[in-house]
Amino acid sequence: MNSNLRWKAIFVAAVIALCIYGLVGLPDFPTSWTTVKQNLSQRIRLGLDLQGGTHLVLQVQVNEAVRQETNQRVSQLYTMLRDKNIASDQPVSTSDTQIKVSNLAPDRISDFRNIVGDSLQDWDIAGAPGETNGYLLNMKSAAVTAIQQRTMDQSVITIRRRIDQLGLREPVIEPYGQGENEIIVELAGEGDPTQAKDIISKGGQLEVRLVEDTHPYSSQAEALAAHSGILPPNTELLPGKSSSANGAAGAGEVWWLVSTTAQITGRDLRTARAQRSTQRPPYYDVGFNLTTDAGTRFGQFTEPNIGKSIATILDHKVELVATLNGKIEDQGVIEGTFTEQEATDMALVLEAGALPASITYLEERTVGPSLGADSIRHGVQASLTSLIVVLIFMVLYYRSAGVNAVIALLLNLLILLAALAYFTAVLTLPGIAGVILTIGMGVDSNVLIFERIREELRAGKSAVSAVDLGFKRAFLTIIDTHVTTVVSAIFLFLFGTGPIKGFAISLTIGLVANLFTSVYVSRMIFDWHLAKKTQQSELSI
Repeated sequence: MNSNLRWKAIFVAAVIALCIYGLVGLPDFPTSWTTVKQNLSQRIRLGLDLQGGTHLVLQVQVNEAVRQETNQRVSQLYTMLRDKNIASDQPVSTSDTQIKVSNLAPDRISDFRNIVGDSLQDWDIAGAPGETNGYLLNMKSAAVTAIQQRTMDQSVITIRRRIDQLGLREPVIEPYGQGENEIIVELAGEGDPTQAKDIISKGGQLEVRLVEDTHPYSSQAEALAAHSGILPPNTELLPGKSSSANGAAGAGEVWWLVSTTAQITGRDLRTARAQRSTQRPPYYDVGFNLTTDAGTRFGQFTEPNIGKSIATILDHKVELVATLNGKIEDQGVIEGTFTEQEATDMALVLEAGALPASITYLEERTVGPSLGADSIRHGVQASLTSLIVVLIFMVLYYRSAGVNAVIALLLNLLILLAALAYFTAVLTLPGIAGVILTIGMGVDSNVLIFERIREELRAGKSAVSAVDLGFKRAFLTIIDTHVTTVVSAIFLFLFGTGPIKGFAISLTIGLVANLFTSVYVSRMIFDWHLAKKTQQSELSI
């Protein structure tokens, strides 16, 4: 064996060793087949359709984020008009995307237009119908679309962070559907699906707002009656526990009249943590720290409102009402009758990030492990059957050269499975289909090469020359077919959902491995076979 061939053999042996290590690790001596299977199952991660788990389709209520943006602009506009001494009625939001300003001082209308043009560039201004000095501000459609898209992106990131903190491996969390603001969540066989769903469902929308009335109401009707049937502008009623008023345990529900504008939200949090309550043992509280910018804004809000009450609101429910005794800048506490687990879960939700809008469940489906085991069994049976049939055909039709193809094909599958293990990719049922297709592509490459070699032998070329020309002339065709298929797989990966991505990944890895085995390894085996011959003779092909 010449030195060049020897180094090729060493390289191929090293690749095989790395593949075996990636699949089963370093074996213990003595080892057993059971240990090998356990190591293999730990390294090849199975998807939802094979392992079982939970499949959820969520819908994000993006209009809530649009409405929150409008409410914040109402507060901003009121502050700017007050600072500029422009007389008008207090701005109010008349819809999710509209603000109305009435009774503007006629001599300050131009100043009002300048404020809108400079500070509210995403809003169009128009006269209010039937009002001489009234104006409507309408959010531009491009701004609405941008908020909705940002809400979807943030929701996906937030849900992924929460699921990751639960320790679930390789969850699928991504947009789903065609413009319906939907997110698909697939949790394959890891963790507690009930706990995961509970963590996802918690909106985690922390808000701190000013309380408009100093006392709660026992019902919405009572609150409306206290205000002659009409709530003050830019206020709303939110439910809360009766314990919110005095910190004592109580099960009754009360209603608080609060501002619609949140001074700080969950997006302003830097950290959150569960801590034992010093005032109400054995209960726990949730402490949080604000970002620098949020701390500055909160300080500017709390300083002029000392003596007034503020409400800590979580998921549109009042958790705590407290009196401002001084300026607050960088931290706060959510008090309540929380158990340690409840406080820990709430801190997890808040620290992972607040959902910018609430979510609803459109679909929930559980895949049992028995169904996954059945899919694995049928998938493996299909793969082995196709492999055995192909191998028998190659050996019968191409004789000794067919054995070469068998070795290359088996090595191709070994590299494919090892790559899935190294990249921690998830094997799905469509992924198994990709493995089967890889078998077909591998055989196709060998058939191209072998037929080229046969043509050269019929033309009177020697065995060495026929092998050399056969590989060279088939190479461009093999590259062409593989590149076009890989491009198709890339598009499937970019635009497909979880299982389709699994198919694209397994197919791409299999095609790259096939280039190595059908061209490099198969050529090395031919060279080794020819090097053993003492004289020129016919190839068994």
